[in-house]
Amino acid sequence: MKLLIDAGNTRIKFALADGEDVLSADSLPSDHASELAQRFADLPSVQQVWVSNVAGEAAAQHIRAACAARHWQPQFIAAQEAQCGVRNGYTEPRQLGSDRWAALIAAWHQVHGACLVVNCGTATTIDALSAQGKFLGGLILPGVELMQRSLSEATAQLPLSCGEYADFPCNTADALFSGAIQASCGAVARQYALLDDAGAPVLLSGGAAELLRAHLQYVGGETGQLREKVRCGHSRSGELRSTVSWPHLNLPLRMADNPVLQGLSLIAQEASVS
Repeated sequence: MKLLIDAGNTRIKFALADGEDVLSADSLPSDHASELAQRFADLPSVQQVWVSNVAGEAAAQHIRAACAARHWQPQFIAAQEAQCGVRNGYTEPRQLGSDRWAALIAAWHQVHGACLVVNCGTATTIDALSAQGKFLGGLILPGVELMQRSLSEATAQLPLSCGEYADFPCNTADALFSGAIQASCGAVARQYALLDDAGAPVLLSGGAAELLRAHLQYVGGETGQLREKVRCGHSRSGELRSTVSWPHLNLPLRMADNPVLQGLSLIAQEASVS
C-alpha cells in the first residue's frame, strides 16, 4: 500500500493506492498542514509515501513530521528529463512544478496521444503534450478567483463581490467575474488552436474545472462558429504574418479526477520495477 500526497497552494490532497488504483482520497486546507499527523494516525500501515509539494517548505516540514510519527519515509518528486513515457521540454526540466509534471504523466497514461492538460486551481495551468509524449510547454495564469481578488485588492473602485457571467456585463461584479472566465477560456482555446491536433482531448481538473467546463462548451459551440477562420495580421514592415484569432472549436473536454495523485501512483509504479 502507498500513500500519495498532493500538497497544493490551497489544499493538501492525499489518498491510499494499491498498485495503479487510487483509493478513497481526503484533503485539508494547506494552512492546516499541522493537522496531517492526526489525519494520518488512522491510516493503515503503508510501505511507501510519494509526495508532490508546491505549497512551500513549511508544508514539506509538516508532511515529514506527520510521516515520521508513523515511521514512514516520504519521497518528494521533482520533474525529470523523462519519466513514465513523458519527455520534458522545459529549458530547465527540474524547474517545472512537480504537480504539473505528475499531471502530465497521468494524462499521457490516459490518452497516449496529444492533449491539453488544464488544472483550474489557485492558478490555472495549461500544458500541452505532443502525440509522441513530449511536454511542449504551457501557461500559468491566475485562477478565476485569484484574478478577481487581485483586481479588487489593487484597485479602489473594484470591490470584490459575487458576480454572474454575461457576454456583455452591465455591472462591476459581473464584469470582474466574466472577465476572469473569458480570460481563462480564451487562454485554453488559444492554446488548443496552437496545439493544432484535431480531436486531442482537453483534460480539466481542479476546483474551478466544472465552472470552466460549462463556459468552454459555450465558447466552443455556436459562438466559436462565427470566428472559425485563422486570419492574417500585419507586421510592422507591412508583411502578412499568421495570427490565431478566436477559432471554431468543438473542444473535446474530459474531467480528470486529481491527475496529480494518479501521476504519483504511476511514478511509484515505475520506481518499483526499475
